Amino acid sequence: MARYYVLSIEPSLFGDTALVREWGRIGQRGKRRIDLFADNPQAAVALNTWLDRMTKRGYAHRGSRPISPDE
Repeated sequence: MARYYVLSIEPSLFGDTALVREWGRIGQRGKRRIDLFADNPQAAVALNTWLDRMTKRGYAHRGSRPISPDE
């Protein structure tokens, strides 16, 4: 079964930083979860944690590089 998982860091409307996770089957509507963080370094740590977790489950990394907490 073809699946996808997308991770992104985006600014929220209230000045926080959001880690946005989207997942589901390719060709169908998926699910979305937004986790809020006080600043970008905390969100970067969470993104890298999820990236490692999903890579271990067999998802292939495509797109941009993982970010460091200092960015």
